[in-house]
Amino acid sequence: MLARMLWRDLWHLRGQVIAAALVVACGVATLVATWGTYQSLLAARDDYYLTHRFADVFAHRKRAPDALAAQVRAIPGVAQVRTRIVAEVSVDVPGLAEPATARLVSVPEAQVPMLNDLQLVRGRYVDRGAADQVLVSDAFARANGLDVGHTLGALLHGRWKTLSIVGIALSPEFVYEIGSGMLFPDNRRFGVLWMSGEALAPAFDMQGAFNDVALTLSAQARERDVIAALDTLLRRYGGLGAYGRDEQLSHRFVTDELGELEVMTTTVPSLFLAVSAFLLYVVLSRLVATQRTQIGLLKAFGYGDARLGLHYVQFALATVALGLAAGLPSGVLLGGWFVDVYRDFFHFPRLRFGADAALVIAAVAVSLVSGAVGALVAVRRAVALAPAEAMRPEPPASFRAGALARWDARRRLPASLRMIVRNLMRRPWRAVASVLGMAFAIGLMLVGRFALDAPNHMLSVQFNEVQRDDLTVLYNEPRGPDAAISIARLDGVVQAEAFRLLPVWLRHEHRSKRVEVTGLQPGHQLRRLLDRDRRPLTLPAQGLVLTEKLARTLGLSPGDLVTMEVLEGKRPVLRVPVAGVVDEMLGLGAYMDARALARLLGEDDVASGVALRIRADTAAGFYERLKRLPVVAGVAAHGVVQQTVRETMNRAFFFFSVVLVAFSCVIIAGMVYNSARIALSERGNELASLGVLGFTQREVGVLLLGEQALLLLAAIPAGLALGYGACALMVPMFDRDLFRVPLVIASRSYLYAVAAALAAAVLSGLLVARRLRSLDLIAVLKTRE
Repeated sequence: MLARMLWRDLWHLRGQVIAAALVVACGVATLVATWGTYQSLLAARDDYYLTHRFADVFAHRKRAPDALAAQVRAIPGVAQVRTRIVAEVSVDVPGLAEPATARLVSVPEAQVPMLNDLQLVRGRYVDRGAADQVLVSDAFARANGLDVGHTLGALLHGRWKTLSIVGIALSPEFVYEIGSGMLFPDNRRFGVLWMSGEALAPAFDMQGAFNDVALTLSAQARERDVIAALDTLLRRYGGLGAYGRDEQLSHRFVTDELGELEVMTTTVPSLFLAVSAFLLYVVLSRLVATQRTQIGLLKAFGYGDARLGLHYVQFALATVALGLAAGLPSGVLLGGWFVDVYRDFFHFPRLRFGADAALVIAAVAVSLVSGAVGALVAVRRAVALAPAEAMRPEPPASFRAGALARWDARRRLPASLRMIVRNLMRRPWRAVASVLGMAFAIGLMLVGRFALDAPNHMLSVQFNEVQRDDLTVLYNEPRGPDAAISIARLDGVVQAEAFRLLPVWLRHEHRSKRVEVTGLQPGHQLRRLLDRDRRPLTLPAQGLVLTEKLARTLGLSPGDLVTMEVLEGKRPVLRVPVAGVVDEMLGLGAYMDARALARLLGEDDVASGVALRIRADTAAGFYERLKRLPVVAGVAAHGVVQQTVRETMNRAFFFFSVVLVAFSCVIIAGMVYNSARIALSERGNELASLGVLGFTQREVGVLLLGEQALLLLAAIPAGLALGYGACALMVPMFDRDLFRVPLVIASRSYLYAVAAALAAAVLSGLLVARRLRSLDLIAVLKTRE
């Protein structure tokens, strides 16, 4: 009999049950999608690193003899060692106007298991002794439409060479494929090429030598001790400082993203499940109130408190089960889309979304618990009723004059508005809960828009205000002024500014950081330094200028002295004052006047590259000439890089934003629909009486839906404030060494969130209005004696 009652109640309240179930479904789908994506990425990374022997420690130097590899292997704690030749070169890609940059990495003559092993996607390995065959990274090949059999032109240490692609490959070293100095992937203009070491060595005068080493550690080894021993061994060969896996660029990006995704797996689903618990509480509270007589009769006929309590808990669990039925497959589908987005950034040989049994069980358990918690208060109300008390009509609520009744100007308000406000003030906690539920949903929409606005602002400032050049040219080694002069004389160059890049260790007290000091020419205009208010700063004649993040990391402020250990040339150790701090959102930067830097190093006026502004009408011809210059190792065209990065990030974040907006609209629609249906049920007698007294359906509808409109109007500013606060709390999560996301939300994003909330509320209100039009006045006005 109770089972029949349960099905009858579920059918009678199907609209409210479906609304609550949809919110449950959103929470379950978000939990399954985010946690499943996190697990899939983590499993793909760990499996890839293990099966392809990703190294633990890396080091680069100018040139070291092959015989040194034996001494590296002898370092206590070292398990495996791989020496190789690594160089960045300028590449001419068919169909690409700008010069691309490629990282050339040597591989053994024969395919054997090695550290940072390759996964052939298609094609074959390079032939023994072949001097013109290369393997190309899969991301670079797909972005440029390259395949086995195609050719590339490349400048190998100043000599032009045509390279034939024999295979497409992946490496655990380049899961996130970016070049030196890059923070965002541009697979069109940067890629990795693997070439036979026997063929690569003569091209860079590295016969019998290597310039890069990777190694793994034994189980008992201490990374710090191994790195110190390796640095000591390589110091005389121009070593640039060894570093662990945590400092490897690709691994850092993957790890940071996993950390952010792990936070999302708990915060967003928790919000949806909390709202669903509140909706179930509201529905069940009303159900218990309307079934007082039935509860009394059932108790009189011997049904115990536990059995009746279980009956109402089953109502909540049935709603949750409906949400699970929709949420689990939706979560799997959504997770598959999330993984597809991550494939654009992270390149694993096997990356598939997987929701294992433990994840499904966890999603079911969390949802059922949240539903049971939502029903708990209502169930306690049901079981607490004594039979005799329950069979009496519910006593009318006790009201007293509120602030509105004591307000002298109340009579100036329309009667309908006074009725709406009076009814809300009689149940203030219910109104507050409804406002909070909708406010959280509006806040979520704003968070989704923040994910679009902040990166776009970051890119705009970096490429339009900080880096004002059209392209940056990097030399294959530091060169004198003649290199910059020869490039500046090319047709189409409007402005040229040489710069110096110096790898150093900055140390202060117990803190240290490996960075590049950028030496800028006096009067520099193409690379500007900005303060917190984005005003240009003049580089002082002496001392270092640090980015705010770097200064904070090292515990430095203007006037402090910092130890600068230079990692090239004679490798001097210098004490340099901190002259100022600038605010930059990308990377950890340190800047110095180029002439002051040269004096400190005791070197001539040398530069690592040149920043250029060129005429747009000469760009195509200029790029072609640049591709053939022997001194050029790499080129970054900032306009096309910005466009590519912006498109990639917008595609990824737009999907995330759309999902949040859709799910938030479900919350708002569910809140409005449930609140209006409860109000219609509670005030049916009152509304029907107004109809009998001559009020039109429109006027009655205003009274009913006007409450929800006022609640939504109150929720909008609260939601925007909550959303802004949530974005502010998220900013520290993205305060990384590689980038820092600013707290920027565009005006249109606020309008977007408000418009979406209003649309969801209107749609829900129309559904309730249909119920109002079908209200049976005679049936509603019948009262119980």
